[in-house]
Amino acid sequence: MAKFEELIESRKAWIEQVLRPWCVSATRVELLKAEQEWTDIAGRAGVEFTLWPWAWSRFPILYVEGMSGINETHKVQVTLESGHAVSGFPDSRESQRGQLVLLGDDGHVGPYSIDSIVAIEQVDS
Repeated sequence: MAKFEELIESRKAWIEQVLRPWCVSATRVELLKAEQEWTDIAGRAGVEFTLWPWAWSRFPILYVEGMSGINETHKVQVTLESGHAVSGFPDSRESQRGQLVLLGDDGHVGPYSIDSIVAIEQVDS
């Protein structure tokens, strides 16, 4: 039988080596399913501090370790699967559950599904 400390380390390793990488590559549909069972999967950690930030970390410009929500400090250009590109500042409050909303020159644009985004790059203002 494993010692309690070994169980804790095993769980931490599983979260870092399996769960977090899964969030980075999962589709929005899968992420929404996981959100419903998150307490059972990840424990008491809230989805706003784990699941969704980890999912958005596939685009490093949007991710800051320890921050709930997405990074709003840089103007970005979002390239979609269709080839269409839009730019603006990410709006963390409006961007919910795998849907990115930008604050552009003409107001809010989006939402854009995490699945339809190919790349996000910082734009010099």
